[in-house]
Amino acid sequence: MALGYLALVLHAHLPFVRHPESDYVLEEEWLFEAITETYIPLLHVFENLKRDGIDFKMTMSMTPPLVSMLRDPLLQERYDDHLALLQELAEKEIDHNEHNGHICYLAEHYANSFSQIRHTWERYNRDLVTAFKQFLDSNNLDIITCGATHGYLPLMKMYPEAVWSQIKVAYEHYEENFGRPPKGIWLPECAYYEGLERMLADAGLRYFLMDGHGLLYARPRPRFGTYAPIFTESGVAAFGRDHESSQQVWSSQVGYPGDPEYREFYKDLGWEAEYEYIKPYIMPNGQRKNTGIKYHKITARDGGLSEKALYDPYWAREKAAEHAGNFMYNRGQQIQHLAGVMQRPPIVISPYDAELFGHWWYEGPWFIDFLFRKVWYDQNTFEMTHLSDYLCQNPTQQVARPSQSSWGYKGFHEYWLNETNAWIYPHLHKAAERMIKLACREPIDELEWRALNQAARELLLAQSSDWAFIMRTGTMVPYAVRRTRSHLLRFNKLYEDILIGKIDSGWLEKVAEIDNIFPSINYRVYRPL
Repeated sequence: MALGYLALVLHAHLPFVRHPESDYVLEEEWLFEAITETYIPLLHVFENLKRDGIDFKMTMSMTPPLVSMLRDPLLQERYDDHLALLQELAEKEIDHNEHNGHICYLAEHYANSFSQIRHTWERYNRDLVTAFKQFLDSNNLDIITCGATHGYLPLMKMYPEAVWSQIKVAYEHYEENFGRPPKGIWLPECAYYEGLERMLADAGLRYFLMDGHGLLYARPRPRFGTYAPIFTESGVAAFGRDHESSQQVWSSQVGYPGDPEYREFYKDLGWEAEYEYIKPYIMPNGQRKNTGIKYHKITARDGGLSEKALYDPYWAREKAAEHAGNFMYNRGQQIQHLAGVMQRPPIVISPYDAELFGHWWYEGPWFIDFLFRKVWYDQNTFEMTHLSDYLCQNPTQQVARPSQSSWGYKGFHEYWLNETNAWIYPHLHKAAERMIKLACREPIDELEWRALNQAARELLLAQSSDWAFIMRTGTMVPYAVRRTRSHLLRFNKLYEDILIGKIDSGWLEKVAEIDNIFPSINYRVYRPL
């Protein structure tokens, strides 16, 4: 009998980026990189575990913007072209480096990897949502939802209808795509405020995730800290992040991804190769960009990028196995200690951004694969579980009120509300007021009905927490500003046109084609609660 549980939780999310009006937009490659480096490698891990008889359990969010993009024919077509270019470049690199043994070996590694990705992409007919759904159906994955567009809910709480719409639209979108209601939700940025749990219960959700301090400062204080969920007064369970296991993977100082054997993210062929040679594989305007082909390992933290040694996937894989063993050992020690203190089986919640595994930390999917295998074969202290199974098996928990919190810098809302992005909120709040007003209208015809639904889409897209996050990090800021402004401008035009009864049908059609998320949305979701 296991002494406790370990729950690995991956948050798979990207902002909705889709530009049919342009032939090339760099930000669409966020999705393409994640498919190549994270989502398909994770599918390979899951398939291989099932093939080898390992009944793995893991929780994974798939946010509505990500699901929508993965199922979009235009983006599927563009990914097809993106992958073909990658394959061409890898083959070209093999020929180009035939007299440089180690780089030729690495080029072959990439060519084989891209070939396997192509095979999987085509085997699932480009539909990765169905690929992940098979593991939901077999109860290996507990796939959960998120806010409709990852809106930062505590900064909307003065408009409960806006919060409700983020939750309700996401819930219905999940049902449409997975054929069943979601059991749990990853709160965007793990951001919680008191009272939110009542809306989650009204929507039909069973549990949510939050940062550890949101649980630790609950009232009354939870007897078991973050090592057991609590039930809120609405009956919805709250699981808290475990700091110790998170730090081992997240931390740039002491975490596994910083090991010298692992691949260096910041040294890419797109920046290193001779310009005329790499030109067909970078941006159409001639600007360099990352290709995903990287030949160097981290080597030393203090050395410059020019002083990196060549990478070797064989030794990196060995290191991932070693780190998985270390992670398993540490969780075993942790759970053994906690079980003795608690006198009941503890659960350790280890949540991470999915894109950490593969995209940022190239060896991350290998680490997950080794971890599941080692836990299955090499220990009997704890079981790996997913959160729905855990709640079924442990239906009695302490009742408490969680504390306001997020998993961002300093643990509250500062990262999404500061001098870099505060300007967006008066506009978002005004738009929310206007949308609530529009939601009380009855459309006079089909055109107004479409305009009202499009207004709801534009507001949801403007509310994405990704834009405020990017403004704060200082990367791709002009894009985040442009996206926020364009959705607000479109929303305000729709609002004014609806009120005066002069809707531009041609313009509406064009905007609906660009921002085509949530085809089944009903604007009445914004009606006063």
